[in-house]
Amino acid sequence: MQRTRLSTAQRRTMIVVALLMLLGAIAWLSYAVAERVALRSLRDATVRRMDLYALNLGNEMRRFEYLPEVVAADPRVQALLERPNADGLQTLVNGYLQRIDEDAGSSAIYVMDRSGLTLAASNWRQPASFLGMNFSYRPYFQDALHGKDGRFYGIGTVSREPGYYFSSMVRDGDRTLGVIAVKVNLERLDQAWAHSGEKILVADSNGIVFLSSEPAWKFKTLRSLNRETVGRLAATRQYTEAGTLEPLALHEVSREMDGSAIVDVGGESPGRQTWSTSRFVVQSRAIPGTDWRMLVMADLEPVQATARSSAALAVLTLVLAMLGGAHLNQRRKIVAQRDAASAALKNAYEELEEKVDLRTADLSDANRRLQSEILERTRAEESLRATLHDLVHTAKMAVLGQMSASITHELNQPLAAMQTLSDNTVKLLERGRHDEAKENLRMIARTTAHMGQITSQLKKFARRAEVELEPVQIPAVINDAIFLVRQGQRFRDVRLDSRIAGALPLALCEASRLEQVVVNLLANAVDAVENAADPAIEVVVEQRGELVEIEVHDNGGGLSDAARVHLFEPFYTTKEQGVGLGLGLAISNDIVGRFGGTLRAEASARLGGAAFIVCLLAVVPREAPHA
Repeated sequence: MQRTRLSTAQRRTMIVVALLMLLGAIAWLSYAVAERVALRSLRDATVRRMDLYALNLGNEMRRFEYLPEVVAADPRVQALLERPNADGLQTLVNGYLQRIDEDAGSSAIYVMDRSGLTLAASNWRQPASFLGMNFSYRPYFQDALHGKDGRFYGIGTVSREPGYYFSSMVRDGDRTLGVIAVKVNLERLDQAWAHSGEKILVADSNGIVFLSSEPAWKFKTLRSLNRETVGRLAATRQYTEAGTLEPLALHEVSREMDGSAIVDVGGESPGRQTWSTSRFVVQSRAIPGTDWRMLVMADLEPVQATARSSAALAVLTLVLAMLGGAHLNQRRKIVAQRDAASAALKNAYEELEEKVDLRTADLSDANRRLQSEILERTRAEESLRATLHDLVHTAKMAVLGQMSASITHELNQPLAAMQTLSDNTVKLLERGRHDEAKENLRMIARTTAHMGQITSQLKKFARRAEVELEPVQIPAVINDAIFLVRQGQRFRDVRLDSRIAGALPLALCEASRLEQVVVNLLANAVDAVENAADPAIEVVVEQRGELVEIEVHDNGGGLSDAARVHLFEPFYTTKEQGVGLGLGLAISNDIVGRFGGTLRAEASARLGGAAFIVCLLAVVPREAPHA
């Protein structure tokens, strides 16, 4: 029995090993086939894109090939080369070259005589102008001087900017007058290539990269330069401003029959920059009309990722097939179990229906109870709203009662004054003192008008009617107010003094409304000194800068901090209930505010009680201008 169990275990181990070997072989074969197919597709796509890149580069250069010959044929250019010292001719040619350069979109256009000296340039107004510079060492100048079309790429020794140079000879019959050069900036190609997702390089015949989608690769070499090449580059100053021309870290892995190559980019190299190693497929081709060569490097990571995906898919497919067989083997068991589960489910469903019926009945009862509660709550809310309306109406009636009490309080003093004045008038008429009787009648008329103002003040306060400001004599208003309040019975036991400074300027306000404010402040002061041993009130009027200040002092109990916070709010009062409505100071503050002034309260430094200060703008006459 033990030998039989061991043989079974061995068979199972062998089956597992065979399956693993099969999976490995399928994975390797799938990877190799997928990599070869993807690599061929990548090469074909790279070649097509490289043709487009090369065509784009050629078109960019052909845009400017005609410019040197066009400029060379201009009579003004030929005249400058024959007479370089002619007055105004150089400026004329400079302007012409500048317009041509701006229209064509080139970097610079300049004219050189036979010695290489620049006589005119499109950048003549720029700090790095070519005027006066000698470029006889440049190959494009030497080629054009010998009748060839000059073509040259290099870094500018003046502008420090790389560019491609076109040049052409300027002739007058058989005579050579000079050379026209056009510089073109090809850097925008680098910028466009940077977004292509590939590494694109253009190298000259020496293997020096001067255009690249990778900025760090520019002015690197594809191979080491010999001493002769280095000397020739130094003589022409082609890449002088680029610094040391170091080789790129390109390591060829393999080369295909179609000319493409597989290279590794990066890796450590003594004395050189280190990049992370990546593998690329490289396609190259010559640029027609030049000695340049374009290289397009496509990353192999997508190819390898595709191969890995194909291998994984093949292994997954095989695993799924084996799992499918195991699934079919288990299907019979599942069918039997499903039949048993179906019977059990039917029983459970019947039990569930019974429970649902019971639960539905409970929910129906709960719903009926909830509707009853909602109905009761709705009735309660309606009752609450009715009660609220009654409370609002009651509050309105209370406010109307307080306002009536306040108006009665405000009218008592003028009525008492009118009574006194009427009695005095009768006696004065009996004694034949008609002038004094007339004065009392005038005072009664003013008091009557004042009473009208009192009854309409609440309405004016609510409507905020516009005031008509005018220059007013403040002392006259103060005297009228004091005279008015002296007629009341409550003022007879109060010592009322006034201190009015001389030569006061006029103040900007309305006399009648200011008189109402002062009367209200005096009435409040009388209320404040009601319990004082020696009740006293003092009115002070003086000028402070551009303001006229009216101060009403009393020796009452003063103001608390809490009262000062709400003092000028409507319906706020410190008096007993029913004595005042709390609108006097609010109305006075509103009147003074519409004068453009202020009303404030503070402790009285004169009498020790409270002080109310009205500040109004003074009408200061302007000085006449000096002759």
